[in-house]
Amino acid sequence: MQSTYKQSFSKQTFIELLAILIVAVFLGGLLTGCTTMAPQKEAEEALRSDSRVLVKQGKFLAFEPLAGAGVSATEEAQGNAGSAFPSIGLIIYPGAKVDPRAYAPQAKALAAQGYLVAIVPVAFSFAIFSPNRADWVLHAYPEIQNWVVAGHSLGGVAAAQYAVRHKNQIRGIVFWASYPASDISQSGIPVLSISASLDGLATPEKVEGYKKNQPADTQYVVIQGGNHAQFGWYEPQKGDRAATISAEEQTAQIVEATAAFLQKLEKAYGGLQ
Repeated sequence: MQSTYKQSFSKQTFIELLAILIVAVFLGGLLTGCTTMAPQKEAEEALRSDSRVLVKQGKFLAFEPLAGAGVSATEEAQGNAGSAFPSIGLIIYPGAKVDPRAYAPQAKALAAQGYLVAIVPVAFSFAIFSPNRADWVLHAYPEIQNWVVAGHSLGGVAAAQYAVRHKNQIRGIVFWASYPASDISQSGIPVLSISASLDGLATPEKVEGYKKNQPADTQYVVIQGGNHAQFGWYEPQKGDRAATISAEEQTAQIVEATAAFLQKLEKAYGGLQ
């Protein structure tokens, strides 16, 4: 029996690795050099703390909502600011060769709505080599019991890997210009897929082709005029298409869709702690 288990495990592992490699090639992450794409100035500016969000730069990037974040002006005036920590936090895996800081504008905007958001660094700038980096965040914030993992491009592949192996803590997956390498259709995990109509890497055709790997109730959002690189704030990416909307507009749509998904899950798991 032990021998049969080992053979089965080895075959399953091989299939998973092969699927990941195929997706990595599709997303362009292993074909276009090894230079990490640096964050633009807007991303660096988002790394500064303000009255709503405390930014911590340590083992990973953390964006902690301060008291009043995510609360309307009326609620704040009535003294109903509540706890700074919601029942759900978000962990973001960066795309291949993208500096984690490039996602700071999205992370900070989501934290300003009351969510703890973390961006994890990954080995060799490829998230598939560090699928368990979310562990760092879970250990650092034990007071948050429910988490959502998100990933841009190849980061989404790693996020999905982590989610299906930690169903007791991961309540949702968010794909930013990404899709799962293996079949997660029966995982029971809620999924949000945000893609862009002019993405030259995670093209609309590829996103459509990988729908079979996702749950039937997956929520799909397509950003018209958006592209692959504008899911972060970094230089134009080889193989991508030119966007017809601004990075600011694409970021706003990413944040809006992601926040709505988090709010839905937050209600399902008890609201504020």
